[in-house]
Amino acid sequence: MRIILEKMRKMGYHAEELTDEYMEDVVKSAPLHDIGKIQVSDAILNKPGKLTDEEFEIMKSHTTAGQKIIQQTIRTIPEADYLKEAMNLAAYHHEKWNGKGYPYGLAGEEIPLSARVMAVADVFDALVSRRCYKEPFSYEKAISIITEGSGLHFDPQVVEAFLASEEEVKEVLYRHEEQAVPEEEKP
Repeated sequence: MRIILEKMRKMGYHAEELTDEYMEDVVKSAPLHDIGKIQVSDAILNKPGKLTDEEFEIMKSHTTAGQKIIQQTIRTIPEADYLKEAMNLAAYHHEKWNGKGYPYGLAGEEIPLSARVMAVADVFDALVSRRCYKEPFSYEKAISIITEGSGLHFDPQVVEAFLASEEEVKEVLYRHEEQAVPEEEKP
């Protein structure tokens, strides 16, 4: 998230919005984007195969569940401004630039900027990570998928900033891959 936001600011995109405070709020909030998954059954979250239509509908509910959880938290900790962005991330990170996402079918700039950035970061992470239902994709394949989604799934400016950050992204990816290897398997 930080890499993309910093690159967007350097590129002059959303200069008024991308203040240090805003960027820090978004980065601090990013780990909460999937908090709503605590209300989704582990049987669905950890299913090794394809989800049924019914299971997918339940999975999609993590966005509105997360939104509600964070709204309740904001009521008890109103001075925690970063939680506004946490709520945006939780609620809107599966919206698509073309309006075909969920839960609300928002399109383009109707989607909060933080959620548009989270969409790219989250999909990249999902693609290059091992999951119970899939092996990780190569960096090149993940980049290809994100590039193809520019203007459809993703905000083109966010994709442009992401692609322009290749060295930084690879550095983070390889650091995480190295950490994922159990100690006994390291040379």
